[in-house]
Amino acid sequence: MNNTLFYTNLENYKVPVTVLLSKPEQFQRIPDDWHIVVTDIKGSTASIDNGFSEIVNLIATGSIIAALNIAAKHVVDIPFFFGGDGATLLIPSTLLSEIMAALTIHQENIQKEFNIYLRVGSISVAHVYANNQDLKIAKASINALHTIPIVLGNGLHFAERLIKSRDSVLDKSTITQMGLDLEGMECRWNKIPPPQHSNEVVSLLITATNASQQAPIFQKILEHTNAVYGSLRHRNPISIPKLKLSFNYMRIKTELKVSKRTAGILNVLKVWMNNIIGKYYYLPTQNGQNYLKELTQLSDILVIDGRINMVISGTTTQRQKLTGYLDDLEQNGEILYGRYVSNSSIMSCYVRNRNAKHIHFVDGGNSGYTRAAKVLKGKLAGNIATPKA
Repeated sequence: MNNTLFYTNLENYKVPVTVLLSKPEQFQRIPDDWHIVVTDIKGSTASIDNGFSEIVNLIATGSIIAALNIAAKHVVDIPFFFGGDGATLLIPSTLLSEIMAALTIHQENIQKEFNIYLRVGSISVAHVYANNQDLKIAKASINALHTIPIVLGNGLHFAERLIKSRDSVLDKSTITQMGLDLEGMECRWNKIPPPQHSNEVVSLLITATNASQQAPIFQKILEHTNAVYGSLRHRNPISIPKLKLSFNYMRIKTELKVSKRTAGILNVLKVWMNNIIGKYYYLPTQNGQNYLKELTQLSDILVIDGRINMVISGTTTQRQKLTGYLDDLEQNGEILYGRYVSNSSIMSCYVRNRNAKHIHFVDGGNSGYTRAAKVLKGKLAGNIATPKA
């Protein structure tokens, strides 16, 4: 049986995520012949401490875009999960060699341009199942434009730990036949302050201590988050009035280097001129305003990959209410969580075209996901506590 179109053909549930989590029977087992691909920046915290937060995010974004451009060429949908300093993808076997070859080129380019090591590895879903790990998936429309994959089970995180522990050398034999296509990757926006009536951005990672209870635990956490902060739209850290295009020369050079384009004067001027045009396109025109409205809806601010990953804007009081609730769940042994609070968010983008075919990867300022992950990893190891609200 050819399972290449498994995710493409998966039913798209147009119900709130909380409702979908109450119906675990609607989650489907991922086929054995699919593969989990993980990219991860080794020593990402050190890179962030050295001022490379936006580069780290852009490298992670590039690893998703490389795979999505290949999948689009084959008219196949694949699930992806942005993690700030890396990404996880689920890939049918028919696309694996091409995607791994592209990611190997991406890895080599990042090492050459920034002296940053991007781990890249894959593991079969069958191997995950053979190690008694669960892995089920569903699609959910979180608004009229944006559909996200939701994964239950610890299979993706089992694969991530295994791939990191191997730190394997990739097969480079197919690189000459394949290429790296990062068309559509953009990093055009300055750091984004919180929307009006908000004063902070919170990055949260939450894991259930009992994998079999993920669905009900995640459901009640998201319901409580809605009660404290409002809907995804209300707590979205990306708002149109706060968006400012960047004309920074070094940022333009970074975008070109990550995308493996020459950072020569002609390419820099091309990006710079596109930003000039964009400044006048976005603000006064109906098409520009439509794009910006779509941008906020297509911002990837909720990721569920066996954990909850959220970037939220709001007030200090709201954060204290939510983290007080999470502290209670943690003390009851139901969850472990990590958080990081900043005064901005970072956004990198994949724009295939500006007519609802774009995705915007959001992280808290100062690489909030990576900071929160460090706290969570410490808790999993038993030696770090989340700072009190």
